[in-house]
Amino acid sequence: MTAEHMDVNFAVLDVAPEPYSVSPVLTARVSVATGGDDPVHAISLRCQVRIEPLRRSYSEEEAAGLLDLFGPRERWATTQRTFLWQHATAMVPGFAGNTTVALPLDCTYDFEVAAAKYLHALRDGALPLQFLFSGTIFVKSERGFSVQQVPWDCEYRYDMPVTVWRDLIAQHYPNAGWVRLSHETIAALAAYKSAQGLLDLDHAVTSLLDTDREEAR
Repeated sequence: MTAEHMDVNFAVLDVAPEPYSVSPVLTARVSVATGGDDPVHAISLRCQVRIEPLRRSYSEEEAAGLLDLFGPRERWATTQRTFLWQHATAMVPGFAGNTTVALPLDCTYDFEVAAAKYLHALRDGALPLQFLFSGTIFVKSERGFSVQQVPWDCEYRYDMPVTVWRDLIAQHYPNAGWVRLSHETIAALAAYKSAQGLLDLDHAVTSLLDTDREEAR
């Protein structure tokens, strides 16, 4: 095998919450293998992670949560499309034959982000992911180092259990979440909370929801 034709393959072994991160991060363990025993000096790895919603089924409860993203179920044939979740990077240290690298996946609970809204709607099953790998391979040669690109067709599909996402969010936002509101809305909620003698903004929102339900009856 020559450096110019080095074969490299990637496979996602598992994805798990990073236990010691300050912000929500999932870690994907990625297997990296070459077609022989020629040593690789390093790989500057890039990965585009995409969500493939068509690869799973949805309950009625999940469909209701996906209404903002895809519309009613009867339109899903035209509205459900693969969409970008994030870009990730990792440096693979030198190895020969095969190795494993940790690929960090930054996550958010911001409901303004389509991926977070999609993930929140899922109750069970798996999150259908597509990993598209690219990057630069550094190989030792007679002249020092040679450089080649990761083949364009290096991709891997992985079904991540929804419980992995829920465990991550519970770790960083136990029994809570984030909702972005305008300054005017926050001020109005604070005034309502004070006027009603409520403990916090959470109780203020709950009180308003209860009032709305009573009026709707």
